[in-house]
Amino acid sequence: MYEQASSLMTLSGSKPKKPLDTVVKLALSVFVSSFALIWGGMYLSRPDRSIPPYSIGSQEGISVAVHVPSWTSDTEIEALIERFRKVARETRNFGHMKIRPTTPDDPHGRYRRITIYIFTDQGWTEADSLHKFLTGEDQSVHDGFAKALRGLYRLDEREEEGRMGPLAKGPDSAATAAYSRQLFKGVLAATP
Repeated sequence: MYEQASSLMTLSGSKPKKPLDTVVKLALSVFVSSFALIWGGMYLSRPDRSIPPYSIGSQEGISVAVHVPSWTSDTEIEALIERFRKVARETRNFGHMKIRPTTPDDPHGRYRRITIYIFTDQGWTEADSLHKFLTGEDQSVHDGFAKALRGLYRLDEREEEGRMGPLAKGPDSAATAAYSRQLFKGVLAATP
């Protein structure tokens, strides 16, 4: 009889399958769920590709120096300036854009006034360069800062300004102005 049962087993080719143990099912579901959570988290926290990558180099008072990679095009810098403009018009909260409050003690808002300088050369975004530009204590740094500028966004209580290129000041301002372009300048319709 034993021979008959073993011959039947070899004819069918396999043993009957046992159902998966509950612990194995639980482990597999945790494994699959963890990958789904990781993928979902990566999808939801993906970087914003509509603006170029940037980093805050330094910040002093209402002035912020921003660094973008050297290969950043003018169109991408314009998109970044427009994003700053959009944030200013919608919420005036630049915190999610990595900028510390520029007017932290103002009862009307933490970002009432802000000036953002955009550079492709990281050296101009250092705290020392920004400080020397703002104070004007070193004219060569001040002039170099103004010439190396790639973009600017300025906001106060009622007005905003966006521009591309270096700041045109001094004896060679006509040559510098050829590379500068005003994107927008005017009074804000309503401030939040």
